[in-house]
Amino acid sequence: MNLFGRFFCSTIGRKVVMAVTGIILIGFVIGHLVGNLQIFEEADRINGYAQFLHTLGPVLWVMRIVLLICVVLHIWAATVLTLEDKKARGSVGYHSTTWIKATLASRYMRWTGYVVLAFIVYHLAQFTLGTAQSASFKENLPEYTMTADYHVMGITVVHAGAHVHDVRSMVILGFSNPIIACFYILAVGLLSLHLLHGAQSLFQTLGLKNSSWAKTLRFVVTLGCLAYFLGNLAIPASVLSGNLKLNSTTASSKP
Repeated sequence: MNLFGRFFCSTIGRKVVMAVTGIILIGFVIGHLVGNLQIFEEADRINGYAQFLHTLGPVLWVMRIVLLICVVLHIWAATVLTLEDKKARGSVGYHSTTWIKATLASRYMRWTGYVVLAFIVYHLAQFTLGTAQSASFKENLPEYTMTADYHVMGITVVHAGAHVHDVRSMVILGFSNPIIACFYILAVGLLSLHLLHGAQSLFQTLGLKNSSWAKTLRFVVTLGCLAYFLGNLAIPASVLSGNLKLNSTTASSKP
């Protein structure tokens, strides 16, 4: 077996795979949230942002494929490590001891991951592929006409007058369904718990965690995960409370 194969078959190798893919996925979810929070600005912001992503073409698909590979590797490494841990643990007594010491986030790490995976699949079907709630989305939503230019790093990437998908209205319509909104809130809550344990674990795996600043790291990670959850919660909560509403032209054309 070559060096590459031995690395993937070793426990430390799998932990490194989990850590590296975890860093990439954490970067993605943070960037995704920052982009989504533009919904609280004028409609040009999030609609222009979504159109800019579509104009990336092959680059966007490369990013999606990389993220998909990261998700697959992350789940594979987590599953194998869990099975190995159960096999090595053996006795019930050791299991009981570690269960008492484990944090809530670490106890349910695997299950939160599976629920989040189910959420990702539905989320993609809902907003990216348009196969969920399609009757309210692509078939019935009129295109949005940009009223101003959309800039990225000072460069105009979407011009005023361009006809783009009305992503803002898609999101509002999607979260107008209380069941879907509550499922989203539950999923991002579990994802935040997953990040709470995972972010600390990856620092330990990469040798960046020590006793002198472990408490500080835990505080910073906890604060970051709380901010992440509240940022995601704000969108469906604002829709359900009526603070985020459809534009008058979109509302009038709603079936």
